[in-house]
This record gives sequence, structure tokens and C-alpha cells, in this order.
Amino acid sequence: MKSRALEDAERLQVRILALGDEALLDAVAPGVFDRAVDPSLVAEFLGDPRHHLAVGVDGGTVVGVASALHYVHPDKPPELWINEVGVAPTHQGRGLGRRLLEALFALGRELGCREAWVLAETDNAGARRFYAAVGGRPSPCTMYSFDL
Repeated sequence: MKSRALEDAERLQVRILALGDEALLDAVAPGVFDRAVDPSLVAEFLGDPRHHLAVGVDGGTVVGVASALHYVHPDKPPELWINEVGVAPTHQGRGLGRRLLEALFALGRELGCREAWVLAETDNAGARRFYAAVGGRPSPCTMYSFDL
């Protein structure tokens, strides 16, 4: 008899989307994104080769996402910025978030990135526990926001 984790791993497909995969985001479970998916923004996102979206798909429905951007800087090797990770409440606690990040980390390594980083609000204990469990180390940085 298979464990639930093994069944989930076999059923849940994790992949990195590319231009032409826009239709996959027509079916997204509640709680994955903060807002409704905008087709024009999906096309722009997937059309930019520095933007990356890992998705977890269960039965044709996207139940998890992790987005990232790889970038270069004049004095540093490429880095991978993890923008966000979202998993539907129905699929949380099953390792999907970890698999999504692992897919982005593998892509980052292929792109020559030596480091990946993510921001988490100091009061978001769940996110901070998750990132630590995946191997992230806390940083002493403070984020500043600017209205444009």
C-alpha cells in the first residue's frame, strides 16, 4: 500500500511554465494566487525569459505556484529572487511548496545562479518556518517599500 505522500508525488505534476502554457492558468484552485489571474499579465510574464513560474497541477487544476526572477548585476554572479509561493489550502502540508521551490532552484542552477533569496514578513510565522525547513537561512536585511 502506497503512502499518501507517494500518491501525492505521483499525482501532482510540478513543471516550469513557458510561453504557450498560458491556458494552464485558466483553472487555478482558490488560495493559490492573491488575486484573479489576468491573461494579459500571464502572457507578459511568460514572454519574459527572466521570469519563471513553477506550478503544481492536480487533475488539470493548478494547486500551487512559485514565481521567480533571475537577474544579473555588474559585480555579482546571477541570482534567483523568489517572488512568492502559494499553495491551495487543500494541498498544504504535503510537500508541494518544497517541490515547487526545488524546481526553481534546479532552474536557477542551470541558469548559473549561485544564490536564491526570498523575503517574508516578520509576522508571517508560517512562511518563515517553511523557508527555514527548505534550507533557507534568515538574513539581517530590512525591506523598504516605495510608492511609485
